[in-house]
Amino acid sequence: MKKLINSPETVLADSLVGVAAAHPEVRVDHVNRIIYRAAPTRAGKVALLSGGGTGHEPLHGGFVGVGMLDAACAGAVFTSPTPDQMLEATKVVDGGAGVLHIVKNYTGDVMNFEMGAELAAAETGIEVAVVVVNDDVAVEDSTFTAGRRGVGTTVLLEKIAGAAAEEGRNLAAVAAVARQVNESGRSMGVALSSCTVPAAGKPTFELPEGEMEIGVGIHGEPGRRRVPLAGAAEVARLLVEPILADLDFTGAPTIVMVNGLGGTPLIELYVMYAEVRKVLEAAGVTVARSLVGNYITALDMAGCSVTILKADEDLLHLWDAPVNTAGLRWGI
Repeated sequence: MKKLINSPETVLADSLVGVAAAHPEVRVDHVNRIIYRAAPTRAGKVALLSGGGTGHEPLHGGFVGVGMLDAACAGAVFTSPTPDQMLEATKVVDGGAGVLHIVKNYTGDVMNFEMGAELAAAETGIEVAVVVVNDDVAVEDSTFTAGRRGVGTTVLLEKIAGAAAEEGRNLAAVAAVARQVNESGRSMGVALSSCTVPAAGKPTFELPEGEMEIGVGIHGEPGRRRVPLAGAAEVARLLVEPILADLDFTGAPTIVMVNGLGGTPLIELYVMYAEVRKVLEAAGVTVARSLVGNYITALDMAGCSVTILKADEDLLHLWDAPVNTAGLRWGI
């Protein structure tokens, strides 16, 4: 294992020190491992809180800032944050209008966020709404989930719901927009290599030369099947066709994200995006907005995921709204 770390035991703490040093627009609670906006939540604004295991950067801490999240709880690598972290963050970010918890559908995350919301309600009376993201079409149940996994749509949801909150919409309205995004978004990924968790010191799974895993999860969970390595055009077809089979994307504008899993250079992601567009155009799907880059990663895994969101004019308006975070920035 070759990684630019001091030790597997301190990688999260050391990373948070770096976040604090690099981004004065956020502040880091190193004890509770929470990243906040530097400025307190505006009175009367719905606050957005998310989080998850470290290793998916820039998700979630890189999306704390104007137009997206108010705070993100960081767990150990590929490990859910604790209910105490959610409780602390919920209390800090509440601006009097309630807090929306955005949770990826992994058993530990769902359970711990649920406990955190219950604790916050019992201790402070803060109104908490919860939206669980479950957009992965690859598998119905997986190693760490009951039902579909929460993957790339999480990024689009945090952006769009964040814009709705910034506009001053109330908690019910922000939660409704978030649920609309989840219901209208689908994702699927492919791995060309495993990732290596620092504490494990070796690849999570073995993937022989000349093979790829179709439908892989963002923690290295197995996908639908292993197939021989193919060119970008064939990979795009293998990812996009199951998404289109799961939801009708015709007749509406879409937002399309081609996301790197951490070990794939941007030149390859753009090759993939070009092929994805060809498949979508052939299927009669209209692409209104696009995003290409590393936004929800799996440490150093080579591969990518495709996310397609069926949008409307309101969702496009919220997508285009200004955002200023470490991981996503436009309109500022």
